[in-house]
Amino acid sequence: MSSKPIQRIIFGSPGTGKSYMIDKTIIPDELKIHKPENAIKAVFHPEYTHGDFMGKLLPMTKSGKVEYNFYEGHFLRALSQAYKNILKAYDKSSNTIDSSKLENVVLVIDEINRGNSSAIFGSVFQLLDRGEDGWSNYKTNINGVMYRRLLELIGGNEFSTNSSDGEITQLMLSPITIGRRSPMSIDDMQSKIGSFLKFDLLNKTIQIPPNLSIVATMNTSDSSIYYMDAAFKRRWDWEFIDVNSKIVKKSGIAFYDRNSWDLFVKKLNSFIKSNHRSIRGIEDKQVGKYFIQGNEISNADIQSKLMFFIWDSVFSRDKKPLKELLALNDDDLVTFGDFSSHVENFIKAISNRNV
Repeated sequence: MSSKPIQRIIFGSPGTGKSYMIDKTIIPDELKIHKPENAIKAVFHPEYTHGDFMGKLLPMTKSGKVEYNFYEGHFLRALSQAYKNILKAYDKSSNTIDSSKLENVVLVIDEINRGNSSAIFGSVFQLLDRGEDGWSNYKTNINGVMYRRLLELIGGNEFSTNSSDGEITQLMLSPITIGRRSPMSIDDMQSKIGSFLKFDLLNKTIQIPPNLSIVATMNTSDSSIYYMDAAFKRRWDWEFIDVNSKIVKKSGIAFYDRNSWDLFVKKLNSFIKSNHRSIRGIEDKQVGKYFIQGNEISNADIQSKLMFFIWDSVFSRDKKPLKELLALNDDDLVTFGDFSSHVENFIKAISNRNV
């Protein structure tokens, strides 16, 4: 499996090959995914909901009677497949995960900005914060019917429930990966697999595991369909494809330590505040020092993630301050592609400012 999960938005003009790159390069080459069940695909649109993403109850008529069945959404399907692959790679003798057998899973979201991402992700939003080990830093709860379906998807069957409240008390996992065929109590199962799944069966909480990646596409021409706030944007890596279908990725390191980066952010916010007349909602347009994480900050991070936020969210209405900052004429700064090509000048111009 890949040593680190991908959480990336590929953006650029329509028809530049974003989806093609995901299918032909990222999935098979970067993530080493070759089985169709390990690639789950969704397309966001204005009618796409949190229920489509996580799961929802839908009515079905059988023999003249209406029944409600729960259908998992794209995210729950991807999450359960990732958990299932972890169980398959579990080595009972050493009580560890055999990384050579662990298969990656990817959730591909086309047109992520054509749906209301905040509403669609809901509480899953906080799971997008990942630690160094690839797991979510935080947990979120899921409801009873969704919890049961998740257990079913990772191989649970033959459920036993408490007659008073309907809570699941026992289940059997199939295919069996943890060394026993008899039904297990939830307490017993938690002690067996909870430590390496980070799946709290007792409190019904979930985390995104390191073998689950999320890759999305976004057309820059559609960036205003649904507003994506800074908190959402900072949780992704960004990769820009220009009109020639080439990845724009400046090599080299911009900042070698966090202190240098923190000072740069301070000067950047000073620049933003000094141009407040060109900005709507100045309070939300400043940049926090954790907008980009890591001990070293690359030019590519500045170019695709920070500069796109500056272009698309901060100075979305008025590009004059950016032209003055980089000493460029109107015709030299028309598209984001123009702006991104000046990454080194942008870093230098901000760094040379006095606070």
